[in-house]
Order: sequence, then C-alpha cells, then structure tokens
Amino acid sequence: MSHILVVIPLGLIVVITALDLALPRSVHLGPLLVVAPALTASFAGPGYTAAIGALALAADVVGGLGQGVLGRPEHHVEMLALFAVSAVVVVFRVVHERHRAVLHQVRSVSEVAQRVLLRPLPRTVGPLRIASVYLAAAAEARIGGDLYAAARADGVTRLLIGDVRGKGLSAISDAAASLCAFREASHGPTTLPELMTRMENSIHQNLTEHAVTDTDAQECFVTAAVAEIPDAEPTVRVITCGHPPPLLLHGNRVLTLEPDQVAPPLGLELLAASEPRPATFPFEPGDVLLLYTDGVIEARDRAGAFFDLPARLGERAGEDVGTLLERLCEHLFQHVEGRLDDDTAVIAIERLPAPGP
Repeated sequence: MSHILVVIPLGLIVVITALDLALPRSVHLGPLLVVAPALTASFAGPGYTAAIGALALAADVVGGLGQGVLGRPEHHVEMLALFAVSAVVVVFRVVHERHRAVLHQVRSVSEVAQRVLLRPLPRTVGPLRIASVYLAAAAEARIGGDLYAAARADGVTRLLIGDVRGKGLSAISDAAASLCAFREASHGPTTLPELMTRMENSIHQNLTEHAVTDTDAQECFVTAAVAEIPDAEPTVRVITCGHPPPLLLHGNRVLTLEPDQVAPPLGLELLAASEPRPATFPFEPGDVLLLYTDGVIEARDRAGAFFDLPARLGERAGEDVGTLLERLCEHLFQHVEGRLDDDTAVIAIERLPAPGP
C-alpha cells in the first residue's frame, strides 16, 4: 500500500514546483514542499521518507533557480529549514519503526500465551457440537480475565467457564492455575464437587504464593461454572461458584439453569465450609446450552440499559451453534456500539440427535 500512496507526495512536489515556476517571482511556493516528507512519514518507512525529503529539497533548488532567488540568504534559510524538518521526520519515523517492531514481538508472544492458556475448544465432542468466542475489552489485548476449557473422559464431557476478578500478572496466573486444575482433575474419576475442591485448593495456593510479592493478588478470586454432560443421559449437571447461571434454549423457550445452591467464588477459602452439590437439568437432543461470563449481561448501551441475553438467545432458535454465537456477537456489538467495557467469553453447546440404526 505504501508503494501506491507514495505517488501522493511525488505529485505534490511536481505540482508545487510547476506552480512555483509559473507564478511571478514575488510569489514563492518553495516552503510548501515540506508537506511532502511530512505526509510520507504517515504511511511509509524512513527510507521512503528520506527519499521524498531529498526530492523536495532538489525541487526547492529547481524552483530557486527558476525564479532567480537561489543565491539569496532567505532561500538558503528556506532550504536549511526544509532539510532540518525532513531529517527530524526521518528520525521520528525510525523511532516509530523500532517501537512497532517491539509491539509486534509483544503481540506475538501474548498470542502464543493465549493459545497455551486458552486452548481452542473442539467443534464436536461425543454427542455435542460446541462453538466458543472470546472478546477482549481492550482492542490490542490478547489475554484477558475470562477463561474456558473442555475435558472429556469416560463418556462424559465437562466444560468450564470462569472470570478472574483481579488485575495484572496475578490474574493471569490464577486463570492458568484454574485451567490446569480443571484439566488435571477432569481426566480422572473425579466427581464435580471434588473437581471444584481441587480448583479451590490450586487457586488458593497460587494466591498465597503471589501475595508475598504482589499486593494485587490479595484482591483476586475466580467465579466459575462447570457443566458435566454424560453421553448416555439427556441431562446436564451444573455447579456455579459465584458465576452467572447457564441458559438453556429448549425449542423457542430460554430457561435459566439456576442451581438450588450457589457456591462462593474460588480462592476465598469459603468453598471448603460447604461442599457444593451439582444441580441436574434436562438437556435433550436439539437443546442448546449457553455458558457465558458477566461481560455479556452487564454490557450497557449509551442509555445504561443492559444487554438482554435471554431475549436475544430466544431469537436464534433453530440455528446451529456457530451461527448462533456469530449473531449474538453482532447484537452485542450493536448494543454497545462497538465498545466493550469488559472481557467476554461465551460457549454454546448443542446436543445432537442420536444417530439412527
């Protein structure tokens, strides 16, 4: 693209020089040539910028010769000023290129870190079809405070969604500890209450280690919801730890899977006081289960109205989970006019009909 845009400053140099030679000697347009290198620096590298600056200086010499003012002191000052401005613009462009290279490297590292931390969910697991989306509130962010994961063992699929409440490296560390504990415990013969207890212990230990050197770690905790879906039963078992309850799209109806017992968030040493009990809900073929973080339901428009997720979900009845999530994200961005204030993660799970004989 810069190769095409460089025609613009070249055209400016030609036009300004031609007008300078055509106009009377009392009108001198040479100072306008400084626009060419300044404009080039906005889209091209230091090499292109220096070349355009040199051409502008040469054009100023041609204009001075044509008007007979090349030997005058004021024209010498004009040429010196043009050279100085071009040199400063080139220097700033060099600094910009270095910062750009560093930023690109940081983005690459953060993207790799996110892929390690948040592994892509499989599209199909057993009798389930899964779609997921992660939206960072910061435009340049790659890693945020939301997390999700899926694990499969012994004819059972488990899905986790969570939200780390904290900031800095301690929040990312808590997210990693939560995901590691979930993946490790889900592959063995572990019940849902035991799974949540292991996650609580792992997160609390991680917080304790970081609290010595990071005061922000003392303010961290994790809200989470875990869904366990057996292949052989049209049910889903849910435990929520201070997290928004899942939604179930059954036909045209949207049901809130609100457990009788909501456990406290993880990392506060409150889970051990009362072991959480999973709540069981019907999850039949054709139903869609939606796990989400509060970045969705707490999204506000300019008038302060919250995003109505159940209503929007009901409008998407009959769509496959991939299209459903795509449409929900479109509605969400329309509601907030393209500005998210919080990270957002959503998982949609559809139970497929049993295969025929």
